[in-house]
Amino acid sequence: MKGDGGLGAVLFDMDGLLIDSERLWLEVETEVMAWLGGPWGPEQQEHLVGGSLDRAAEYMLGLTGADASPEEVGRRMLDGMVEQLEAAVPMMPGAKELLAEIRAAGVPAALVSSSHRRLIEPVLDAVGREHFVLSVAGDEVSRTKPDPEPYLTAASRLGLEPGRCVVLEDSPNGVAAAEAAGCVTVAVPCVLPIPAAPGRTVVESLHEIDLSRLRALVP
Repeated sequence: MKGDGGLGAVLFDMDGLLIDSERLWLEVETEVMAWLGGPWGPEQQEHLVGGSLDRAAEYMLGLTGADASPEEVGRRMLDGMVEQLEAAVPMMPGAKELLAEIRAAGVPAALVSSSHRRLIEPVLDAVGREHFVLSVAGDEVSRTKPDPEPYLTAASRLGLEPGRCVVLEDSPNGVAAAEAAGCVTVAVPCVLPIPAAPGRTVVESLHEIDLSRLRALVP
């Protein structure tokens, strides 16, 4: 791996960080829970933020005790989200500007998400594939966030030490994954609060982040 100092790459989470998708997930989850025969709201959704599809299906089945397979629950959620994202991909404030600045400077960027490849593809089409040199999907690793594997995989594929990668995350699970991987971490909380911590930068919006600030975070 390249061991020279300085910012080597910026690694972006997707849901709740680049795209305003948590409200779309809430709509889809509510529909699936209605099919399972149970209630759903923001207080239940909080248990799933930044987690995997398998974990979501198990949680929903545990709440309802419905006679359905986790595979069927997951398929219905994926189908619902694909339909939502094919209709429109709402960007988070400041996302377009930051992606454009990073690309113009020639700094590599990657998309690292717990979402399955089926959901990443329409987002790449809408946001612009040219912004990312690679992407890592939740169904392409053996352990998803909060495990560090997704970010270690991205850093390895970029040929960089994790400490030269700045990760932008919105969820506690994502922040835990990035920090466990040894990446420099910027938290932009969306649904759940993320406290300040040594070595962690916390901001309210991507509007507070630009390339010069990202460079300053990496010795």
